[in-house]
Amino acid sequence: MTQSPFGPWIPTLLDIVDRAGQAILDVYESDFSVVAKADASPLTQADLAAHKVIVDGLTLMTPDIPVISEESEPPGYEVRKQWDRYWLVDPLDGTKEFVNRNGEFTVNIALIEGQHPILGVVGVPVQQKIYVGDVGQAEARVYEQGNSRLLSPQRRDAHAQSITVVASRSHGGDRLASYLEQIEARFSPCERRPVGSSLKLCVLAEGLADIYPRLGPTSEWDIGAAQAVLEAAGGAVLTPDGASLPYNSKESLLNPEFLAVSDGSFDWLAALPGFPDP
Repeated sequence: MTQSPFGPWIPTLLDIVDRAGQAILDVYESDFSVVAKADASPLTQADLAAHKVIVDGLTLMTPDIPVISEESEPPGYEVRKQWDRYWLVDPLDGTKEFVNRNGEFTVNIALIEGQHPILGVVGVPVQQKIYVGDVGQAEARVYEQGNSRLLSPQRRDAHAQSITVVASRSHGGDRLASYLEQIEARFSPCERRPVGSSLKLCVLAEGLADIYPRLGPTSEWDIGAAQAVLEAAGGAVLTPDGASLPYNSKESLLNPEFLAVSDGSFDWLAALPGFPDP
């Protein structure tokens, strides 16, 4: 295998994510305040502190690569569509988990090229873990306590009857409940594993669950980094018609609904019921 072109960046990216995570924890351990953004989602001092650490670090490391962060106003599509590469950042995904103090929030940095994540770094500050996925090298690792271990692709037995579904702690609704009931009718046993933030895709990358159906809106920065980790580990993120999820392909940065799976080689669309109509 050829050496990854991103190898020289990894130590710096790990440091940036670690420092952003520490900035988040400094607020997490304090009596912080919460304000509502224009879309009514919560914002804390931690989001802004992590944003500054990440944007400053990426700009210093790669001054010629533009950065889109959830906590800054992105340029219009007429500008963005000219970019060959850009960093896509969610400084703190899972602000509701942060506010509820359950620890399931993440720091996310993705490198997007050709409308697809090619490198992803996801930090889990409370767990002191950082996931790194290099899609071109098909290599995903998790770093913790000074060591790293490789995440091996999870191959599903075509005859397996059981399934583990990872689901959001903060988002759901009647459509998702109905869809999960349909899955439970096809698989036995069917275990539901509630997880917050982009950590859901990292749980899939570790082989601790099989699927994550997302019925409802997300933004590209919510999952870009974790998608790279998952795909580097052998998983996939698919639209309901089986296509790969595109990035930077339109004015809006909202994603379509999708299905994330731990084994990207398994025919999940044949095995699962189709998404219910909106």
